[in-house]
Amino acid sequence: MSNIVIIGAQWGDEGKGKVIDVYSRKVDMIARYQGGNNAGHTVVIGKDRFILHLIPSGILHKGKMCVIGNGVVVDPKALLEEIKMLQSRGIDVDGRLFVSEEAHIILPYHWKLDGIKEEKKGRIGTTKKGIGPCYADKVARNGIRAVDLLNRDVLRQKLQSNLDEKNAIFSKIYGVEGFGFDALYKEYLGYGERIKKYICNTTVLLNGAIKKRKKILFEGAQGTLLDVDHGTYPFVTSSNSTAGGASTGTGVGPNKIDKVIGVVKAYTTRVGEGPFPTEFGPDLMERIRQKGKEFGATTGRPRRCGWFDSVVVGHAVMVNGIDEIVITKLDVLDDLETIKICISYKYNGGVHKHFPADMQAQAGAEPVYEELPGWKADTTGITTYSKLPKNAKNYLKRIQYILNTKIVLISVGSDRKQTFPKY
Repeated sequence: MSNIVIIGAQWGDEGKGKVIDVYSRKVDMIARYQGGNNAGHTVVIGKDRFILHLIPSGILHKGKMCVIGNGVVVDPKALLEEIKMLQSRGIDVDGRLFVSEEAHIILPYHWKLDGIKEEKKGRIGTTKKGIGPCYADKVARNGIRAVDLLNRDVLRQKLQSNLDEKNAIFSKIYGVEGFGFDALYKEYLGYGERIKKYICNTTVLLNGAIKKRKKILFEGAQGTLLDVDHGTYPFVTSSNSTAGGASTGTGVGPNKIDKVIGVVKAYTTRVGEGPFPTEFGPDLMERIRQKGKEFGATTGRPRRCGWFDSVVVGHAVMVNGIDEIVITKLDVLDDLETIKICISYKYNGGVHKHFPADMQAQAGAEPVYEELPGWKADTTGITTYSKLPKNAKNYLKRIQYILNTKIVLISVGSDRKQTFPKY
């Protein structure tokens, strides 16, 4: 048995899509366990570029089975558009894609609530795709699940009850128009008809595969520091993006997971609002942003960029139980004279190596840096670790030493081929 979780160990956008694509070759199934179409996983294969928001990027490998687990919130319209895109590019998903009957469904009133709250209650930096309000309905025990789309009576009752509540909120609290029942009911019954061939009991499917000694890769959507419990709350997503979410989001017990692999950039980025202790100044920010093409795959928003933060990644190693690390985008640092690594924070009158929970401490943390010489050489054509410049190797060795976690894979470009093992 060799079941692995691949997790982002920063604020997301670490290159998980590419890494999942690489590891997918070695497994039989790929299971997504949290988030929704607020994620954007990019895979470049030669001249082809795929951006996937819901379907695991393992779908690009012929014959691999892909699961959207119960912990994912699904916008059926977005799912159907993604399926259509893949089919138009010669990738068949029928018989290979499975959607949990327990996955909760995003509806238009979730989008509307997301947008209103973002504008009127202070910016969190959400994608406004209804993810948070859908999870809120799930926790409040009034959500609509994929299986409900297949039952006319259950969908009618749940949708009417939700609309009664949501329309009252829209009109009485926000002074905006709500939604009519008939058109929405008909639309979502239609979605149910179109996706019912993918809907099944994925918990039974996954556990059955494990009994047959099939290998499964569990795929998270957002990074560790966006986890609703362990991230920079409230500037987080609405689900558990950490490795523990792989069990709750698929129904596979934690004793069935053999390894956790963390993905990190050679520097740090985040999208949206919230604290970012190692954030660059404007000149270096724009330089790295342009070279690294740091714009959101889902929203197109420019990402904030900063130095590698070992406090953040150390926190991720701890809460995920990360066994191994993959470093991406090393090439983006090729032109720099000197490179910094944050090794601790100064806050509350002391020096700390652990990430603080307190919002004011996060916002006011002053990074303590080590400086290393850059390598001033193009690494994008390198295919083995031994050929990396000496200073690039020293940088990687220092990160590995500080984190006390083995680096196993290095990426020096967006293409599938620009990846090689450290050992």
